[in-house]
Amino acid sequence: MESPKMIPLTIVLLLLSTFPNPSSAATAAAAVTRRYKTYLKTACADATYPKLCYTSLAPYTSAIKTDDVKLCSAALAVTLQAVKDTSSLVSRLRKLREGLGKGDVAVLKDCDEVIKDAVDELKQTAKVVSRLMRKGAAAAAELDIANMRTWLSAAITDETTCADVFDGQKVSAAVKGPIWKSIKKVERLTSNALALVDKLAY
Repeated sequence: MESPKMIPLTIVLLLLSTFPNPSSAATAAAAVTRRYKTYLKTACADATYPKLCYTSLAPYTSAIKTDDVKLCSAALAVTLQAVKDTSSLVSRLRKLREGLGKGDVAVLKDCDEVIKDAVDELKQTAKVVSRLMRKGAAAAAELDIANMRTWLSAAITDETTCADVFDGQKVSAAVKGPIWKSIKKVERLTSNALALVDKLAY
């Protein structure tokens, strides 16, 4: 019986080198993840509410990577969704009607109007950021930055107005509790988004 031929060692080593090393790939992936998280943590350090900035955007690090425009886009998407949720909450409470006092009705009416305005202002800002994502951060003109700052500042004013209408009104806990908690969160998210947009000007 003929003995099987031995495969030369150089060929064996060549074949082995063509297969990825799982350990090396995992290490490289972990390093990239750490770099993305470090970037986000550094960027959020300049936000008004750093901890909220990081926790709200941490799930999107793989999409953001280390891109300032993508960071702003993610921040705006998270903020816009939170404001929409607040708007929906106010609308649902307005439809209850039964059990609502005069103070409840007044607060819900005012909040409904200003939160819808905030939604529109955030949408306008998001449109500009979407355009910048297609063109690159270098395409950010002073007018773009100025418009985004204006819209975000207006959104913060609208959100604060909703919180302020509770003053001097007799509002039930069923109305004040959920709206107050929701509106304070969106105020902070919007303030963070504005801080991140400001960084694009640098």
